Amino acid sequence: MKIYLASDHGGFYLKEQIKKWLAQNHYRFEDLGNTVLDPEDDYPDFALAVAVKVAKEADTTGILFCRSGAGMAFAANKVKGIRAVVPFDNKSVVHARMHNNANILCLSGDWFNFEKCTELISLWLSTLFNNEERHVRRINKITNYEITINNNVI
Repeated sequence: MKIYLASDHGGFYLKEQIKKWLAQNHYRFEDLGNTVLDPEDDYPDFALAVAVKVAKEADTTGILFCRSGAGMAFAANKVKGIRAVVPFDNKSVVHARMHNNANILCLSGDWFNFEKCTELISLWLSTLFNNEERHVRRINKITNYEITINNNVI
């Protein structure tokens, strides 16, 4: 699996630490920005870049960093096929993967430290969607809605 990473200024330092940790643990990843700390950058630019890649490429996931994680999730979830989540603990990460087949993890640079992030990311990467019929049915409802929206602008 390939991991796409991105952050705005609010998650920049945390993302840089996580990149080193991912490399040390032999994960395949690509940083889609920001590559420098820029207090004037805008999270949608980076969230959308990762979301488009994850939506188009098989066997990929994304990890986004900003102050709260929420802004990144808002933007990423605008891309068809993306199910971005903002976890609040270990259980929420596992649940999002197993039951919702979430494909982008959005982490807070303000509320999570490096150790907590590595714990959450480890769980994220090791948890698989369980393919239970009820979960597949629910995700299909979202997918069908996305198709309807693309064909009929609301």
